[in-house]
Amino acid sequence: MRQILELLERDAQLSHDTIATMTGLPVAEVSEAIATWEASGAIRRYKAVVDWDAVDEDPTSETVTAFIDVSLAPARGVGFDDVAARIARFDEVRSVYLVSGTHDLRCTVIARTIRAVSDFVSQKLSTIDRVQSTATHFVLKTYKRDGDAFTAQEADHRLPVTP
Repeated sequence: MRQILELLERDAQLSHDTIATMTGLPVAEVSEAIATWEASGAIRRYKAVVDWDAVDEDPTSETVTAFIDVSLAPARGVGFDDVAARIARFDEVRSVYLVSGTHDLRCTVIARTIRAVSDFVSQKLSTIDRVQSTATHFVLKTYKRDGDAFTAQEADHRLPVTP
């Protein structure tokens, strides 16, 4: 059954018939499993991975992505969960992870400008109780995201073979 989820994660547009063929399971079983996962929340949503740099759009509509590492003072009984949940509610925040290392949380933030990210950190994030420090890292170029490469495929220079 895990194979169904892995296939959907790779390509959410696969039909139930195609998944059944790829896994060797009956279509009814595939459909039932997917419906169960959707109802339980195991499948959160379906989405497209967009390379916004490849979209011919108004250059003033570009966005800035930043990874913000946050150090916290833990609280008895809740650890970091309450602060992580509060940070996750901000519209600018795309993800929040509890991580190992020198910081406690890693947040992905998307905003219109570097200044907007700066304002988010100084006016919203750093004012939360128990936030001790932050470290902001701006994305300069995306090479791969969500398993998809964002670099141009190298041309195939092999000679064609014909029978």
